Order: sequence, then structure tokens, then C-alpha cells
Amino acid sequence: MQDRDKEPFKGTIGRTYRDSVPHWTQPGGAPVGAPNVVLIVLDDVGFSDLGCYGSEIHTPNLDALAANGVRYSNFHVTSMCSPTRACLMSGRNAHAVGVGIIAEWSNGFPAYQGRMTRKAATLPEMLAPYGYGSYASGKWHLTHLSDYGAAGPHGDWPLGRGFARWYGFHGALANQWHPEMYEDNHPIHLAHPEGYHLSTDLVDQAIAQIRDHVTSAPSRPFFEYLAFGACHWPHHVPKAYIEKYRGRYDRGWDAIREDRLARQKSLGIVPASTQLAPRNAGVGSWEDIPDDEKRAGCLLQETYAAFLEHTDAEIGRLIRYLEATGKLDNTLLMLVSDNGASSEGGSMGAFNIRSHLTHCPGSPQDVLARQDQLGGEHSYSHYPMGWAQVSNTPLKWYKKNTHGGGVRAPLILHWPQGIQARGEIRDQFHHAIDILPTVLDCAGIEAPQMHNGYEQLPVDGISMRYTFDDGAAATRRRTQYFELLGNRAIWHDGWKAVAAHVQGERYEDDRWELYKLDEDFSECRDHAAERPMQLRELIDLWWREAERHGVLPLDDRQQERSHALRKLRAPVTRHVYQADMARIDRLQMPDISERNYSITVRMSGLTAGTSGVVLSWGGRFAGFVLYAKDGKLVYEYHFTETIAYQMQVPLPCGEAEVTLRFSRTGEHQGSIALLVNGCEKDNLALPRQWWSHGASAGLTCGLAGVPMSPAYRPPFRFDATIESLVLQLEHDADAHLEQAFQTVMTEE
Repeated sequence: MQDRDKEPFKGTIGRTYRDSVPHWTQPGGAPVGAPNVVLIVLDDVGFSDLGCYGSEIHTPNLDALAANGVRYSNFHVTSMCSPTRACLMSGRNAHAVGVGIIAEWSNGFPAYQGRMTRKAATLPEMLAPYGYGSYASGKWHLTHLSDYGAAGPHGDWPLGRGFARWYGFHGALANQWHPEMYEDNHPIHLAHPEGYHLSTDLVDQAIAQIRDHVTSAPSRPFFEYLAFGACHWPHHVPKAYIEKYRGRYDRGWDAIREDRLARQKSLGIVPASTQLAPRNAGVGSWEDIPDDEKRAGCLLQETYAAFLEHTDAEIGRLIRYLEATGKLDNTLLMLVSDNGASSEGGSMGAFNIRSHLTHCPGSPQDVLARQDQLGGEHSYSHYPMGWAQVSNTPLKWYKKNTHGGGVRAPLILHWPQGIQARGEIRDQFHHAIDILPTVLDCAGIEAPQMHNGYEQLPVDGISMRYTFDDGAAATRRRTQYFELLGNRAIWHDGWKAVAAHVQGERYEDDRWELYKLDEDFSECRDHAAERPMQLRELIDLWWREAERHGVLPLDDRQQERSHALRKLRAPVTRHVYQADMARIDRLQMPDISERNYSITVRMSGLTAGTSGVVLSWGGRFAGFVLYAKDGKLVYEYHFTETIAYQMQVPLPCGEAEVTLRFSRTGEHQGSIALLVNGCEKDNLALPRQWWSHGASAGLTCGLAGVPMSPAYRPPFRFDATIESLVLQLEHDADAHLEQAFQTVMTEE
């Protein structure tokens, strides 16, 4: 609502109320007919993955939205999640607002702050003065990792940027079966009953947020931001969905890409002249792939397809709720993916992509041996990049690239009361920065020139409303730049210049390509050699746009950015924890990799039946836990979900001081001694170690937040008293931070 303190008192004040005239400031309201707004963001879903964009994946609910609304075939995003979300929330280009790369990779320059500047009010901040209630459910990823803690600061959390409520998660991804969640401004310990799934939970929360709004303020419109973790890895989905796709991909990625292109042409998503882009480097001909790799890859792709269908089913529940409550007709519902499909699975994919990327490479044999567990809570899978290119059909390259496969995304708009067209396709060029001005236009609201004392940056986007009922309207956009990790592109009046950059190479050596997108949807016919002057003009235009929007300096570093920020902070070698404290996020936990440390716990009230978790660090995919059960104190170290080391000793009654003392014996190797009341009771060799930030979950004390040991189920609270728990690090581990931050690089 508007700030009533800014409106001057318009009554009169006498000596008593009898000779005074009162005045009440009226709250602001939305223009008559202003729609409710629902913005749904999918994660890492490629251009062709929805049924209505040519896929064989069953997405009936999204297809129905498209059939009763409009689809965009020329809609673009940035090629990673945080920058796209900054565009959606602010209506400005990502670099201009400080989020030119994912929020974790701040480098100290204005374009890469890992947070949105206050000079760019967000959509909920703009809607609030007009009576909108704004709510968020799901992924945020617009807060720097240094601010994830319970004590904040919270200014860049959703509630600090205009939302009234938030239920979701920070960072790039979440375990769909056992996510670590936040509510409003604090971490929560979430019980995960049998059958729990994050996508279901997020839709439940979105429905609850809308329900609470419409029942308490029925005359005011709402904005619901629903950002799924799906379909970012890990690909988690109920088994029944996977069974629907058994054998569906056995013909291989070459054939499925051909099928999708044919459907796209039939649907009118792409022009009839569109060619299929060549296979990307590193993607082999299906005929030449070894049989075990084929089979494993198909199983992983079946799991991904099932994951997306499950997401569609959950979106369907939200749509049915809006319809049942009479809200659907005047709700502007917008669905988009944040970037192209991900190649992070490499050439073969993985059963456990987290350990595969950080400390324990997997193989197709792992997938085949454990295929019955795919999609379940004991898996953490991702598909091969050959299937990622299928997702991006007919385009080339992937997420993080500025070619079409990274930046062209599906967009569906559905607003029965405001869009007369049904089932039509729009081919005007648009970008994620156009979402906010479209919402404002439909609501009859103007972007503010000042907000909370900050002069506002101009909104870069334009409204797409002109396209709603005029498919033949000329594109009103003329220019759009792209940049991510040194990959660059510029679109101008139908032409696109694009350069793929190799990390560490000179930018001057990047090879620029030139495509006429209006005639070459998939960027297959390079005109660079025959039109050098036009290419030069576009390259020069890119540099001008880069300067205008604050892109510079170009920076192709990845995890090194976080390393540089970490080194600026004074090292902390002593950490004190308390039972039942708020969870410490996995990316905020102290770095214990490649260094000696000790953990000392003083406990009281111990009995022969004492049980529960004392300290849980990470999860079953990478972590360790100290817990009591059946009169024993147990330490377990989980290198992966199938490789674990354990020791256990008797736990005395009454009081005890327990110490875990780790000694490094080699690279990623060590031993850990377990002492009780100063006496060493056991010693365990750890021949393999994950890096500190390879831990698959956060840190909890006095209870388990997520599963780790098969010996218990969370929360498994410690039923005696933890008097104190101290982690003492022997020295600073700067020499090993680059490896430790490798995991930050993988969580994209």
C-alpha cells in the first residue's frame, strides 16, 4: 500500500475535536479492472520441452494455457538463472541492476554485485502503492550467499524487495524430496512426510498465499510469483511418472530432435524453412554411442521428462484453483523458463551429478546398476548434454551460451479477460526485461521515478501488450545485447552477431558470427564472411550497449570470483553452535577442507537410552553426522550416497565431553579420532574426502534437517542436553579455497 505518511494532513486542527476537521488518508488502489498477476518460472527447461512447443513430453495443463492464450516463439532471456530473474523482477537489464551473473559470483564491480540495486524498484515494490498484495513461493537466487544466514541482512531477501510473504529456498537448486527451506526472513526445519515433493509443496503454498489474500482483501488484486526448482538438477520425481516414459527415448537424441523440429514446423513455432542446428561439440552421433551409454542416457532422459510432466501437473492444480474461485479470467498468467537447457551433465550424465562434478566422477554403469532408484530420494541425477540439445531443439548450444540454445525460451501468456486471441503464436522479438512493463501496462500503472528515496534507473523493457491481439504487429524492439561469462551477442533489427568465448582466452580472439534471425531461426547460416562491415557495426553496437548498461569489465572467471570475496574477510577459526539453532546454509558453513580441526561437545543428562543427532553437516550425498543411539555414540562420514565410513563407541551416562579430532594425512585424506572425556576411544581413516562446500546440505545442531544415515529419520532430536559445541579450525585454508568453491561453480 502507499506510504500514508507522505500525504500531508488535509483537515484542520483546533483546540478540541469539536472545532477541528478530521482527515483520513485513503489507501491507494489499483485502477478498475487491473488483473491479478501470476508469474511462473521454470528452471533449465529448454525451448522445445513443452508439448505446445513441439515436445513429446506430456504437458496438458501448459498446452491448455497456450490453447487459450498466446505463445511467443521469439522470446529471450539471459543464459543463467539469477540474471534472468533480475530482469523479470526489475524490467531492467541484468548488468544494469548488479546481477550480470549468478548471485554467488560477485566480483566487486557494479554489474556483478549479486544483488539488485535499490535504484531499480522491483515489480512487487511498484505494485504495492496500488493495493496489490505480492507473494512468492519457490526459488529466489537474488541474494548474495553471504546474506543467507538467519541474521541476514535481509534487505535482499524477497520480503526486503517488496513481497509480503515468501516460502522457498536460496541458491541455484534444491533437493526435491528433502529441500532446505526458508519462510519469510528465517530458515525453517521442515518435516518431510512420506511422499513429500517440493513442487507440490510450492504449489500448496502459492494457493494458500492467494487464498489468504482473496479472503481477507477480496477487492485488491494479487501478484503471485511461483518459481519452481524444476527442472534444474537433481531430477526428482515420483516413479509412476517415470514409468510413462519407459523406452520413449530409445531411438536416440538425433531422431527425437528431428521429431521435435517436425512438430514445431507443424505447430508454427518455427518457420517451415528452419534447419536443425548441427550437433554441438561433444555430442556424438547416436549410432556411435556405446550401448551402455545409450541405455544410461535414455534412463536419465526418461527421468527428466517425467520431472517436467509432474511439474505440469502441479501447475494444473494452481490453474484449477484459480478457475474454481473465479479468479482465472482476470488473472494475467505468464509462464517462462529462465534459460536454456543445461549441459552440466557432460557427455554421459550422472546418477549423482553433485559428486560427479565435485569429488567423485560417476559412470553409465552407476546409472544402470541403480536405475530403479532414479528419480527417488537416493538419486541426484542429471542427463547427458546430448539430451540437453534435444531440449533446445532446433537451436545450438546451451545454458550459459549466448547462442539461441542459451537465450531463447518459451513464454506463454494467458488472460481471458484481456487477451482475445486463442492458441495463437507471436513472433515479435521480446526479452525478459519486457515482462515488468507488460504487467504495469495491463494494470494501468506507471513505473516510479523515485522509490524510497532512490532516483530510479529507466526501465529498459517495453510492454508486449501490443502483440496480444495483433499477431502481425511489427516488433517494437530494435536492439538487445547479451553477455554472460564473456559470451556475447547483440540483436538489432532482425540480425544477430554472437561470439562464443573460451575462458582464459583473449576477448580480441573471439570469433564473431552473424545471423539473420528472421530467416534463420536456428542460427545455421553464418554471414560473417560475406558481410564484414555489417558485422563490424554490430560489434561496435555491442560495445556501446555494454557501456550504456554497465556490462564492463568483461569477466570470464567463475569460482575465482567467490574466492576473491572470501579472502577479503578476516578468517574465523572458532565457531560455537547451540542445539536447535537455525540451520546454517551449505554455502555458509565453515570451510573444513584440507585442514585440521576439532569439534568438542559438552553434554549432560545422558542415559543408557539417550538418542538423537548431536551435529549434522551435509546430507547423505556428502556429509558427516554425530549421533547417539542404543547407548552408543556414532560418527558417520558419507563420501557419497553409497560410500560411507563409520565408528561407534559407548556413551557414558551423566555428563561427557566428546571430541572429534580430524588430522589431514594427504590430499583429500585424513583420519578422525573420537575422544570421550579426554580418552581416545576409536580412530577412523578417511581415504577419500569431499571438499567442504561439496556437502549436500547445511549444518544443524541437536537435530537432523535432512536424511543422512539409514539408522534414523529426521528430525531425530537429541534428547539429552548439549551444553556447548565448538568447532576449532587449526589454520586458515586459503590455499584450498579454490577447490572448495568448485561446488559453487557447479550450482548454476
